Amino acid sequence: MNQPSEKPGFWRIVLSTFAAAFGVQNRKNLEQDFKYGSIYVYVAAGIIFTSLFILTVIMVVRMVMKSNGL
Repeated sequence: MNQPSEKPGFWRIVLSTFAAAFGVQNRKNLEQDFKYGSIYVYVAAGIIFTSLFILTVIMVVRMVMKSNGL
């Protein structure tokens, strides 16, 4: 099988974070992430993703309110 034997790379962490955020992470990937990666990296990625998501929502709401004269 194609099992990674080293720490996951940047894009693997990003994809895993997106998958987990949207609820589509499968059990196999979850186990591989925590077997070969550090929980701290994924917690940090989750915090960064959540912060960027909140900032994006705030910016979109402000643009919509501004375009409607509110």
